[in-house]
Amino acid sequence: MAFEGRISIDDRVEAVKMPENVRIGLMVDEHRKRCGSDGCQFDYSGFAFGQSPFSVPPTLSNALADSVENGQYSSSTGVYELREAIAKFSKRYFDLHIEPESVVVGHGTKGLFFVIFSMIQGGVVIPSPSWVSYVPQLEILGKDYHILHTDPYNDYKVMPDELESFLAGLERNQHLLILNSPNNPTGAVYSRRELERIAEVCRNHNILVLSDEIYALTTFEEGSFTSMYGIFPEGTFATNGLAKSFSAGGYRIGYSLLPQSFTEEITNNFKKLAATVYTNVSTPTQYAAATAFRPHEEMDSYFRVTREIHRIMGIQLSAMFNRIEGLRATCPKGGFYFFVDFNGVKDKLIANGVATSNDLMQDMIKHPHHIALISGDSCLLRPDDFGARIAYVDYDGDAAMKAYQEERPRTPGEEYDFFLRLAPKMVDGVERVRTYLDGLKGKDGE
Repeated sequence: MAFEGRISIDDRVEAVKMPENVRIGLMVDEHRKRCGSDGCQFDYSGFAFGQSPFSVPPTLSNALADSVENGQYSSSTGVYELREAIAKFSKRYFDLHIEPESVVVGHGTKGLFFVIFSMIQGGVVIPSPSWVSYVPQLEILGKDYHILHTDPYNDYKVMPDELESFLAGLERNQHLLILNSPNNPTGAVYSRRELERIAEVCRNHNILVLSDEIYALTTFEEGSFTSMYGIFPEGTFATNGLAKSFSAGGYRIGYSLLPQSFTEEITNNFKKLAATVYTNVSTPTQYAAATAFRPHEEMDSYFRVTREIHRIMGIQLSAMFNRIEGLRATCPKGGFYFFVDFNGVKDKLIANGVATSNDLMQDMIKHPHHIALISGDSCLLRPDDFGARIAYVDYDGDAAMKAYQEERPRTPGEEYDFFLRLAPKMVDGVERVRTYLDGLKGKDGE
């Protein structure tokens, strides 16, 4: 007899939506694969998904090939060789003085966030605009969260006085503040002084910090990145990994530096959770990562070149968006993203049936526009705040790297030409946005 019952799903899981960046990114990728064999009448402008366009550096991929026989279970906090390499890497690049015992390894930073959210008591404070996946994880866990809306005129950064006022309205319990620098979705980078002032507020209010530093080595001005861990080590979880600067998102290797207060207690609880949920991160991949985190001139060169190409692409594309009447784009200082304020054309959008920021994303992806970007709830925006995240990675990274190494652009004009030549899909995407906005009717129907 066939099973006729209904499988009931937990309400918290039912309520969670697929992250829009992943959903749209997979849709665009599938469309392009299909077009490769069948041919299509159109392509999307792929501004939604933030994946490095470069190939995995040979140092890492060769190390993975050499590590395939390490098939044994390993520690739930990560193999010691990797944790030691990360500690030294953190000193070399970020001037952080830590021991391997303060490092834990997880299956990507996203997996680490879930473990940290599960482990730490209290609500979570999330600045808006935000990355797409913090809130869905908190909703799965049934954790309280509080949205701190930031100001475009402060580059969407958390201002200490605004944070102070915001925290005064919450119960004086332990909370966890999320900071992300370089920021997804704005491209902003916090200075040392800004982080020192935020840390002072956190100390006064019993606030822990989850410092999402996955884009640290993409900071355009080399050596200018400051880790919150170096300023507030007693209360900061600092996370990083292979996904962005190493162009290895699929390897699923992330790590967290643990707060230097109660490190042993936190480590023991992390061990319990990790061992219970996933036992350990892929052992061969951990040994490969250990190799990549050690000193290599090849890796240093890879970081320098990819950082410069990200800078050229981000600054040139954001400048193009700023030349569209009614739009205001942030100028990124690192990462793969900038944020565009569409409120200058809000009245026209509403007059054309685009009633909320969520609707903006849905309307722009429709035929004939096919513009894929992220807006609305995914960025934790208010419904009447029309803004969108732009990911500037829709180009052939290997071709761009080859062209850069053959003839490095040295002037603003040469960088502009480099962008036009190597990123034609993104250039076309800007023109699609302009055409979309030009096609909107005014309040009077014209």
